Amino acid sequence: MSMFCNQCEQTAKGKGCTISGVCGKKPDVAALQDLLIHVIKGMSLHAHEGRQKGVVDAEVNRFTCEGLFATLTNVNFDPESLKKLIERGVELISRLKEKVAAAGGNVQFSYPGANFQPAAELASLVKQGEEVGFFTDSAAGEDIQSLQQVMLFGIKGISAYAHHAAVLGQEDDAVYAYIHEALAALSSKTLSLDEWINLVLRCGETNLRAMELLDAGNTGKFGQPTPTEVSLGHKKGKCILVSGHDLYDLEELLKQTAGKDIYVYTHGEMLPAHGYPELMKYDHFYGHFGTAWHNQRKEFPEFPGAMLMTTNCIQEPKSSYLENIFTTGPVGWPGAKYVPNGDFAPVIEKALSMPGFTEDEDKGTVMVGFARNAVLGVADKVIAGIKSGAIRRFLLVAGCDGAKPGRSYYTEFMEKAPEDTVILTLGCGKFRFFDKKLGKIEEIPRLLDMGQCNDAYSAIQVAVALSKAFECDVNDLPLSLVLSWYEQKAVAILLTLFYLNIKNIRLGPSLPAFITPNVLDVLVKTFNIKPITTAEEDLAAIFGK
Repeated sequence: MSMFCNQCEQTAKGKGCTISGVCGKKPDVAALQDLLIHVIKGMSLHAHEGRQKGVVDAEVNRFTCEGLFATLTNVNFDPESLKKLIERGVELISRLKEKVAAAGGNVQFSYPGANFQPAAELASLVKQGEEVGFFTDSAAGEDIQSLQQVMLFGIKGISAYAHHAAVLGQEDDAVYAYIHEALAALSSKTLSLDEWINLVLRCGETNLRAMELLDAGNTGKFGQPTPTEVSLGHKKGKCILVSGHDLYDLEELLKQTAGKDIYVYTHGEMLPAHGYPELMKYDHFYGHFGTAWHNQRKEFPEFPGAMLMTTNCIQEPKSSYLENIFTTGPVGWPGAKYVPNGDFAPVIEKALSMPGFTEDEDKGTVMVGFARNAVLGVADKVIAGIKSGAIRRFLLVAGCDGAKPGRSYYTEFMEKAPEDTVILTLGCGKFRFFDKKLGKIEEIPRLLDMGQCNDAYSAIQVAVALSKAFECDVNDLPLSLVLSWYEQKAVAILLTLFYLNIKNIRLGPSLPAFITPNVLDVLVKTFNIKPITTAEEDLAAIFGK
């Protein structure tokens, strides 16, 4: 049995899923996702050629990111939805070919995806996907195939961020241009190992720009995040739970639920939304419920309201509450209801029909909103704390979460860190420890939640600002990075850190299955990346004990 997916950290036996995905992805969905990538690779050949002739199609750009976004781990497992994406992709290729040909560009490509014709029936479309198979060049050496995988998985992460940024009106054609150029290169048989390495590092550069665009979109529309206390309990009344990353969807839902006696709660990576002033002005935007889909699935049958998914879907959803789940954007799951065009009336109707919470419950609070402006606003105190020795080191404990054993390392690492350290965190990995009370060092909280995974951009800006203040390289700061990865957005962020030449990163819980020993050796020699061991050993190494 051949491997059909190895893109997440939990892939079977650390090598690749074959029969069915650990995440719940079935072979038919895997085949359709492979076929969608096949179509987008073909589209990219035309788009890259078109740019050389001055042809840029905004709809093609956005579809490229939306389509790739749909192939991320736990985003779209709905065959019918994937079928529509494939058909739309083929329509856009046809239109794009005409534009490129009219501009004098080449539209005669041998790669089958550039001229693909989809079967009308779903079963036949699945068969076409099975025939297309995995996206790498099977005739290339294993190291080139490894780099091709690293690049595509990084591009998937970029696509998620670029999609969210575009919704907020923030776009840069340079991001789309790189994606099309890199995907077009996947059909090439002539690129050298060094050329693939260059494309991979450019992926990190492009992701930095995508995160910058999303940051501009979020802060431009919703204000700069400020330190905010968020309730982990709930209020008596009807309720809707919102998970994912899309703040635009959240705001639209808040507008449409105003005055309807419905409380809106965040879940997972939506927690940082409470730090944005323009979202917190809604009185019925109350608190945070649950942690992450990946490790707290058991909670959701207990949620007595409607649930809105704006990014990653729940793994293996139980039929008992699928009817309460609604999705937006490229998110899809069989049985869940898709909400088109930002009309959340069905979500509101479902919430009103359900019992809601029958009483108030206090479960304490957590603090959010420590993005770069908040941290740099007290930079003088941070710098003074470092110089005086009150703050010995910053530890960035961040990344994605998952359900596989071994992720307790990050909680242990944080709990055992010396009391003169400040812990920065972002991404859904923080839900292993986000409610821990670590106290303060003078006026600075020891645990600073910087936001969503894409807010790695904020963390980078803080590191750069501190390096300037101390007149040193970022790698010479009293800062250690201990990261967890789960899916492709984390791959994109890791590539960004490599692009910025940030070294000595500890990565876990396990290393990616798609990185060969030779590629790993290059990363170790160039960036001194290392796998996590135990919390005690790694802390001893960091602090020189």
